[in-house]
Amino acid sequence: MYAWIWRRLPGDTRMKVLGAAGLVIVAGAVLWFVVFPWLEPRVPLDRVTVGP
Repeated sequence: MYAWIWRRLPGDTRMKVLGAAGLVIVAGAVLWFVVFPWLEPRVPLDRVTVGP
């Protein structure tokens, strides 16, 4: 998968590195601002139950 993306990115090695870094930043932003806020109310991470 990563090799396929690397081959499809245009330019020389420097441009491919910048393009790959841009893709990682965009993917992280989509996760941070779209997926995680949508998922947070559906996953009970804050509800801690301590029992005997």
